[in-house]
Amino acid sequence: MEEIILEMRGITKVFGDFFANNHINLKVQRGSVHSIVGENGAGKTTLMNILYGIYAQTTGDIWVNGKKVIINTPSDAIALGIGMIHQHFKLIPAMTVGENVMLGAEPTKNGFVLDTDHLNAYTQELSKRYGLEVNPKDEVADLSVGIRQRVEILKALYRKAKILILDEPTALLTPQETRDLFKVINKLRDDGITILFISHKLKEVMEISDRVTVLRDGVIVDTVEVADTDEVHLARLMVGRDVYLKPAPEATHIGEVVLRVENLSAVNEYHRKVLEEVSFDIRAGEILGIAGIDGNGQTELVHTILGLQHKTSGKITVDGKDVTKLHVDQVRNSGIGIVPEDRLKEGLVLDFNIEENLALGLQRKQPFSRKGIMDWKTIAEKATDLIERYDVRPRDPFQKAVLLSGGNQQKVIVAREIYNAESMIIAAQPTRGLDIAATDFVHAQLIGQRDSGKAIMLISLSLEEILLLSTRIAVIRKGRIVDVVNKNDTNAEELGHMMLVGRKD
Repeated sequence: MEEIILEMRGITKVFGDFFANNHINLKVQRGSVHSIVGENGAGKTTLMNILYGIYAQTTGDIWVNGKKVIINTPSDAIALGIGMIHQHFKLIPAMTVGENVMLGAEPTKNGFVLDTDHLNAYTQELSKRYGLEVNPKDEVADLSVGIRQRVEILKALYRKAKILILDEPTALLTPQETRDLFKVINKLRDDGITILFISHKLKEVMEISDRVTVLRDGVIVDTVEVADTDEVHLARLMVGRDVYLKPAPEATHIGEVVLRVENLSAVNEYHRKVLEEVSFDIRAGEILGIAGIDGNGQTELVHTILGLQHKTSGKITVDGKDVTKLHVDQVRNSGIGIVPEDRLKEGLVLDFNIEENLALGLQRKQPFSRKGIMDWKTIAEKATDLIERYDVRPRDPFQKAVLLSGGNQQKVIVAREIYNAESMIIAAQPTRGLDIAATDFVHAQLIGQRDSGKAIMLISLSLEEILLLSTRIAVIRKGRIVDVVNKNDTNAEELGHMMLVGRKD
């Protein structure tokens, strides 16, 4: 009989009148990979935050290694051998790998002098032991996303973690980096470390897990052995119906060029080049996917098109009109809807409610404004319609955005921007944080907008999403477009290789 390392008994978490977790009973076996899946708002993150001491449960008990424990803070969790690798890494870019790994628990000489030699040597020893090859002297700012993730895992292992919570760990990785991560996970499992794997990618869940717990509406629907299930069954458990992501049908009515980018170069605030001689176009009725490892110019490309980034050369036209020197408001009014990659900084006003956020960018346009006065009745009607159509939860239009889950915040932005777009949509990470049902819905919306004649620029770190939706794919690396290929003439392996090394062979 396999040993239970973690048990959560009767865990309930209530926010006001809302039950985020409702009498959860979870058992996790030592040295296993146990995945937690569910729709947005199902309670996955809340449950893991309780385990890691970020939230306190309303009722219920936690048992670790057969003993009842109290976890009030992350420090309590760490002391019990629980580590959490967040989707958005908690690293200091200006510090080295070794300094980040041991931050807060640094080895010293004579009680106060940092022992750099020991710090670097022990970091290297840990990295070799678990197949997490890193150079302890490298600055984190210079590392790829995949290597930064290794540093986060090393941080937890340095603190003697025996239970690792991985929150959407492959969201920012290429296929090659994902394979490398899975090798690490398998090594950790072989060494007796228990992994709690949180992901929306059911294919990966099936590949790496021993068993899977499915949450729906704060309640455990089932826990199944991977050997006894498949992706279709898991999706059905998650949403209560059959759902799976399918490729977009071929575009049949490709029209004139909507967006043309010619020899575009740009620099950042430190006058470092971030885009170099970028050229491409997007036609009405097609989706151009932009594929690249995170941090290779995707953000700067969007910002430069919108007038938020300083251009050093090049030309941008929308529907034949030169918008190169226009202010961001003027570019937006040229008919572009934008789903920004950073929903918290660029997509929402967190202190505004759902209704107010759905009106952003529309407040000066008819029928939402009449003679300079906002028509709140019309805004409320449209907000109610969009909340229903995009399944924003809760349905309350007066709920503040700051209180929504990440997935539901994203739904508000996608709903607003698709509604607002006249000729083109720039969709940057449009399904980040969405579950499979919501992702399928957003995909259908983008395909519908394409078929209605709009041009779509899709920036995504998910090659699966790029390949499912795109008509053509542009690969970006170090601020340059490596190649533009037809979707049917490539595959994930080839794209991943170009993203990593900048060429096909």
